[in-house]
Amino acid sequence: MSLANVWLQLFDRSLVRADQVTEITLHQTPEIAGKPSRWLLDVAVAVPVGSGDPDGWHTGPLHRTLTQTDRCPSEAPVTLARLLAQLDAVDAAGVVRADSSRVHAAPHPERTAAAGEIHFGFTAFTGTGAPSAPTSIDGAGPGEVRQLSAREPASSSAR
Repeated sequence: MSLANVWLQLFDRSLVRADQVTEITLHQTPEIAGKPSRWLLDVAVAVPVGSGDPDGWHTGPLHRTLTQTDRCPSEAPVTLARLLAQLDAVDAAGVVRADSSRVHAAPHPERTAAAGEIHFGFTAFTGTGAPSAPTSIDGAGPGEVRQLSAREPASSSAR
């Protein structure tokens, strides 16, 4: 993918450029001292990270968490990959969010791609020049922020 202008918003609100993602993973955390287990949706980026233990030094890819849920969102990795492929096809620029906190209260659920407890929303950047209000991927005017739906085709007019 050539998603150099698409960013993924992480659980801690920081951003990772989508073209740096090498893997989308889903895994469960262990239950610790009464703290319930959670499901984490992560992306791995092409940056090695290392840690040591008594057996030596180990390196692996850097995993960053997009969101966490109580139940397994088994379709989430494929749904996110499909959304990124749609955005790549139209040379989109903007931010993708994974949201599990407002799933049932989302004002326009038809404007998000959903996978179980996780909704993915895309907010496009406006054209070149000075920063201004976000616009939708299908060319709606400033102030009309709209999320790309997995059920609707993306338009190339966002360039």
